[in-house]
Amino acid sequence: MNLSRVFLFGVACLMSMSAMAQWQWIDKDGRKVFSDRPPPTDIPEKNVLKRPARSPVAALPVAAVAPGTDAGTAAPKAEGMAPKLSGKDKELEEKKKQAEDAQAAKKKAEEQKVAQAKADNCARAKQSKATLDSGIRIARTNDKGEREIMDDTARAAETQRVQSIINSDCN
Repeated sequence: MNLSRVFLFGVACLMSMSAMAQWQWIDKDGRKVFSDRPPPTDIPEKNVLKRPARSPVAALPVAAVAPGTDAGTAAPKAEGMAPKLSGKDKELEEKKKQAEDAQAAKKKAEEQKVAQAKADNCARAKQSKATLDSGIRIARTNDKGEREIMDDTARAAETQRVQSIINSDCN
C-alpha cells in the first residue's frame, strides 16, 4: 500500500513538472511573466530569464519566432544560416528575362519575315511596272479561262494598282 502511494506521488510530481511554465521574462511593466509560449518580440533579450530546456526553440533568439506563431510549431533556424532576403527571386528574374528575350527574338524574326515579303513584293511590282510602261501587248486569262489582251483602260488601272504597291512596299 505504501509503495502504491509513493508511486502515485511520483507520477503526480512528474505530471506537475510538465505543466510548469517553460518561459520566464520580465515584461515592460517590470512584472515576472511565466508562460509556455515565448515572450513577445518587443521584450529585450536581457529580460528573458528562463527558456525551455528540451525544446528546439531554446537555441533560437526571441526575434526568430514570428509574432503570432506558437513556439512549438516554429521551425528552428540557426542565426547564421538564415537566408539573406534581397527582395528579388533570382530564378524568377532569370525566367522572366529568358521569356522577354524569347519574345524579342520572335518579334525580330517576324519583322524580318515581313521585311522580306515587302522586298519581294516591291521587286515584282517594279518588274510589272516596267512591263506595263514598255508598251508591249499584255495578255491575261479571264474567269472563263480565255485569253484576252489588255486595252488602254485596263492597262491604266493595272499601272495604278502596281504604283500603289510600289508606294507602300518600296520605302
